[in-house]
Amino acid sequence: MLETVAAATILGLLAAILSQRVSPLVALILAPVLGCLAIGAGAHMPAYMIAGITRIAPVAGMFVFAILFFGLLGDAGVLKPLVSGVLRAVGKDPKRITVGTALLALIIHLDGSGAVCFLITIPALRPLYDELGMDRRVLACTASMAAGVNFLPWTGPTIRAGSALKLPVSAIFTPMIGVQVVGLGFVFAVAWWLGLREQRRLGLTPARASGPVDPVPLPRFFWINTLLALIVVGVMVSGKVEPVVVFMIGTALVLLLNFPAPTIQRERIESHAGAALQMVGVLMAAGVFTGIMNESGMIKAIASAAAGHMPAALGPHLPPVVAVLSMPLSLIFDPDSFYFGVLPVLAEVAAHFGLPPVQVAQAALLGQMTTGFPVSPLTPATFLVAGLSGVELAAHQRFAIPWLFAATLVMTAAALVLGVFSL
Repeated sequence: MLETVAAATILGLLAAILSQRVSPLVALILAPVLGCLAIGAGAHMPAYMIAGITRIAPVAGMFVFAILFFGLLGDAGVLKPLVSGVLRAVGKDPKRITVGTALLALIIHLDGSGAVCFLITIPALRPLYDELGMDRRVLACTASMAAGVNFLPWTGPTIRAGSALKLPVSAIFTPMIGVQVVGLGFVFAVAWWLGLREQRRLGLTPARASGPVDPVPLPRFFWINTLLALIVVGVMVSGKVEPVVVFMIGTALVLLLNFPAPTIQRERIESHAGAALQMVGVLMAAGVFTGIMNESGMIKAIASAAAGHMPAALGPHLPPVVAVLSMPLSLIFDPDSFYFGVLPVLAEVAAHFGLPPVQVAQAALLGQMTTGFPVSPLTPATFLVAGLSGVELAAHQRFAIPWLFAATLVMTAAALVLGVFSL
């Protein structure tokens, strides 16, 4: 009963969002509410919702002030010279721009934070895409791919996999270095192809696409603003201070420096209030969804049911099967539920067929909340990448999911060829 309602709730949520019949905010709130009522836990529902909102509140606060911070820097003209500099470096060639997008996202995501990656990469490059009329879905997809093909030892999924199965992360990651290299090669190849397709769509010839770009004069307080931005990003990446605190202080300093008059400060804040309010609303709704699904036991129930109904014939081939399914499973399970709930069960099943648990962990990392996290409705990063890119969530998912799933399939093939696990 519990697992059936859980599955229906998740499938209903995905269908509602992808069909665009209702907004993500409505779907994220009403789908779990109906599921909770269906299992007879209506009396506990308010507590479940508050628990989820409490966990998401710091993230929501970070996103609100991050939007204000980067938006105000844009209002102060700080991004224009930076965009001009990037344009001079890559010209107006969409192929080079998309490859540069992937490279920038990959470098920034080395700290393992998808939120930080998107907060820095997308606002910096979106004006460039708009300048040329490039499809913003390409920006969202390219940044998502580069961030997704990243399961370094200090990233969340790898740490969870090692903790859940009592394995050192080096034992999981080291044999997969070659697989990750292949995955990154695929990302840059796709980025180049998407850029080529945009170049053809826009009718840019190679000569026009690489034309010179005039430099933009530096605005007032450019270097002070740039230094402030670097300090804010550096402190945030260091992890020594909560991101919401960093962005709150940074926002206040940007306002005081560039817009000292209180009336202008209110005007600038109001100009970005719509985007901030929309983002925090969706994030709070996502907190409601995860709170109800986790606190009611629905996620745990569907995890046990999925593992328990696995056909015995799949046992000897479990690692490649898990690898292929890992990315789609990100749409159903949040990282904690999968890695601490499902993965140990799968490892136990694999052990019955003489397969080491490390192979199941490696297979899961090829997609479960790696390539899957930028499109999963269970992660705030999905709403962040869509919101910052200025595209509808459903449009981002429809565009990016095939490419992200393809990255998982390519890495799965590489894992088989390189002998990480066998078919």
